[in-house]
Amino acid sequence: MESMLNKLKSTVTKVTADVTSAVMGNPVTREFDVGRHIASGGSGLAWKIFNGTKKSTKQEVAVFVFDKKLMDKYQKFERDQIIDSLKRGVQQLTRLRHPRLLTVQHPLEESRDCLAFCTEPVFASLANVLGSWDNLPSPVPCDIKEYKLYDVETKYGLLQVSEGLSFLHSSVKMVHGNLTPENIILNKSGAWKIMGFDFCIQSTNPSEQEPKYSCKEWDPNLPSLCLPNPQYLAPEYILSVSCETASDMYSLGAITYAVFNNGKPIFEVNKQDIYKSFSRQLDQLSRLGSNTLQNIPEEVREHVKLLLNVAPAVRPDADQMTKIPFFDDVGAVTLQYFDSLFQRDNLQKSQFFKGLPKVLPKLPKRVIVQRILPCLTSEFVNPDMVPFVLPNVLIIAEECTKEEYIKLILPDLSPVFKQQEPVQILLIFLQKMDLLLTKTPSDEIKNSVLPMVYRALEAPSIQIQELCLNIIPTFANLIDYPSMKNALIPRIKSACLQTSSLAVRVNSLVCLGKILEYLDKWFVLDDILPFLQQIPSREPAVLMGILGIYKCTFSHKKLGITKEQLAGKVLPHLIPLSIENNLNLNQFNSFISVIKEMLNRLEAEHKTKLEQIHIMQEQQKSLDITNQMSIPEETKANNTGNQIDKVFTNLQTDILTAGSDCKENGLLKNQRKGSLTLEEKQKLAKEQEQAQKLKSQQPLKPQPQKVTASVKQTKDLTDTLIDNMASLASQSLNRPKVPSSSSFSSVPSMGIGVGFSSPVESTKRNGLNANIGFQPSGFSMGAGTASQNFFSGAGVTGMANMNMLPTGNMPAYSTMSTTTAVSQPAQQNRPPDMSALDSLFGPQKPKISMNQLSQQKTNQWLNQFVPPQGTSSSLSGTQMNVMGQPGFGLQGNPFFNPQNFTQPTNNMTNSSSASNDLKDLFG
Repeated sequence: MESMLNKLKSTVTKVTADVTSAVMGNPVTREFDVGRHIASGGSGLAWKIFNGTKKSTKQEVAVFVFDKKLMDKYQKFERDQIIDSLKRGVQQLTRLRHPRLLTVQHPLEESRDCLAFCTEPVFASLANVLGSWDNLPSPVPCDIKEYKLYDVETKYGLLQVSEGLSFLHSSVKMVHGNLTPENIILNKSGAWKIMGFDFCIQSTNPSEQEPKYSCKEWDPNLPSLCLPNPQYLAPEYILSVSCETASDMYSLGAITYAVFNNGKPIFEVNKQDIYKSFSRQLDQLSRLGSNTLQNIPEEVREHVKLLLNVAPAVRPDADQMTKIPFFDDVGAVTLQYFDSLFQRDNLQKSQFFKGLPKVLPKLPKRVIVQRILPCLTSEFVNPDMVPFVLPNVLIIAEECTKEEYIKLILPDLSPVFKQQEPVQILLIFLQKMDLLLTKTPSDEIKNSVLPMVYRALEAPSIQIQELCLNIIPTFANLIDYPSMKNALIPRIKSACLQTSSLAVRVNSLVCLGKILEYLDKWFVLDDILPFLQQIPSREPAVLMGILGIYKCTFSHKKLGITKEQLAGKVLPHLIPLSIENNLNLNQFNSFISVIKEMLNRLEAEHKTKLEQIHIMQEQQKSLDITNQMSIPEETKANNTGNQIDKVFTNLQTDILTAGSDCKENGLLKNQRKGSLTLEEKQKLAKEQEQAQKLKSQQPLKPQPQKVTASVKQTKDLTDTLIDNMASLASQSLNRPKVPSSSSFSSVPSMGIGVGFSSPVESTKRNGLNANIGFQPSGFSMGAGTASQNFFSGAGVTGMANMNMLPTGNMPAYSTMSTTTAVSQPAQQNRPPDMSALDSLFGPQKPKISMNQLSQQKTNQWLNQFVPPQGTSSSLSGTQMNVMGQPGFGLQGNPFFNPQNFTQPTNNMTNSSSASNDLKDLFG
């Protein structure tokens, strides 16, 4: 298959190259560029037709070329006869000028290889259209192969041929002599034109007398190109060697038959025995019945039968044929009128163009594009006719594809875009703006179409401005955004502000409201809405237009107004407008309805924002606690001091803030100023010495004791423990007291009140059930709801190392001292080790239960810590510290979980001085 295609391609290329080389030697090529081979025509379809252009003007033409290689089979004298016949036909055509005859643009030129001449642009010959494809390029062009004649084309084509024959017979006194489909050419517009005057016969009588035509006898020895086509020749040519104008009318009848029978002639003629063929044909014509003419339309069937009559006198003449009812078709009449348009005045043209829109839908598209459109666009040079022609051109444009519009219509339409007079041109374009924006290329839109819209907005005529504003929303979606933002919207705003017409101002607002959806949200908020406040009018229609724009922007899903602009700009503008005296009740209700909607949304959005902020704050607090709980035990043990530093630092800030309203005592002021009295320095030295003792004190390290099954004696060290605590308390009580005039102790210290719940409650609350309070009166531990639960926290050993001082005058501890006083937390997953308690019991003292221990010793032990002015002695219900003072501050803080007070560490850091400790604590 591929080889066949390549062979075909090479053949076509070779033929085209041969023809092109033959033409290149012809003088025609000096003035014309020859294009591709498009058709064939003339006697025997001997002329190849090429498209071409004139070099000087770029005018489109058709180039007819006869290649002399076609005569290679003939002898020289025969070749000369053929050349003479062809020359005669072209020369005669060149001399004749009529709209129904093919127009010659350049006369015949002869070269060594070919004959050539140029005519008006050509589509094909009628023979090509009817299926005769001799001398056509290979493959046959699709536009010819698929071409189908419409009824209106056939009717008007036959009418054109009849008009051409009428011109020849009446005006020129000439018989064509070879009227065939080959010699009827369809030009580029689809008009039928007569050519092929090779065998024409001129009248021998003077013009004032009855014309007389002499006929040559048929010579079968002549080449076929030197003889007319016998299939379309009247019988009298052969049988009586005579001819007249009626002979051409017979040919017209035979052509009509062929057109309605797909190119098939009415009779087949045997050229070898032509006389016998014509004798038989004559007999058939005398008995011509309706069956033979059944494909011919009924309204013209009888006329065709008359044209094919044996007697020439019976045949209708050309002028009579142009007047038969068959040609009174509205389409044919319309096309005929266009052909005679140049003869009409402006009034006749205007009346015709007004009625044309009713006719156009009845005509085929190809006929409209080929025949009517060129005639319409040719009228654009007459400004007075443009308002009448332009609507029809735009109707045709609607039926065209974008490619057809750009190729066939836009080139002629572009100059009209720039015409400003008469004003109806602008109005017509505005009404068809959606069509123009849809099919016109973007560059042409920016350069021609949109400037026309801008001129309309700035026109002095109020009617044009109103029409433009009403039409803009219908095509706003087709305008590119930069053009709308930078050119169209500013002109609409300018028209609204500068006009003195209420209608223009209202239409400007309505136009803006309708095109809001095609604009960007921030452009509307930053440009359109502020513009509304510049409008000076307070007429009800203007106010309602302003309200409409606000409402559209507010309710549109794509746009919307922010709550900041609602509160700061929109509502302050709308509310005063709502109470304008010009508004009626319904208009006022409209304003109030929109204002209420805006207020409701403003309230809802801002309330939602505040609720979300509150929720986020609560979630952040919970997240902070969770993160602290999720710290591994090892990290907690290493960072206990840092965590308590943070707590104390926060408390210090609170204390200093709370104390800013009252006078600080003299000692505190002197400390901050760096000057201390001798008594104060002595007191600080003692406190520093006490702190050193506490830091250097070794924690109790219980020794594991082997317990045998036989000996289960225990040693009760409760008294020893209490005695140790009492001794520490007595040392603290012997310190000098600070004057009570200050609300703070001389060296501020923090008290931590810790209450432990039962193990069950501790498990339920995930170990966060310790209620921890801070107070500036010492480091004390409060009891829980029951005294027997005081030691219920797992692994609480070595209570003497917790430095629980009962007095309010506690020595000043540095942050690290307090931190190291708190025992290192045990691993959360490690079971409590109770073996340390075994070392507290010996053989002399048997083991007792923790409940018994608490019942016997708790009250005695607690009495050592109660101050003279103690508050309520009840330890149940309200959380109390060891001093009996209510604790304050953090509850559930993971830093003070009971399990964090086990196993105190020994690596305590010594502070250099109490002054440095104060600096560490309070800054």
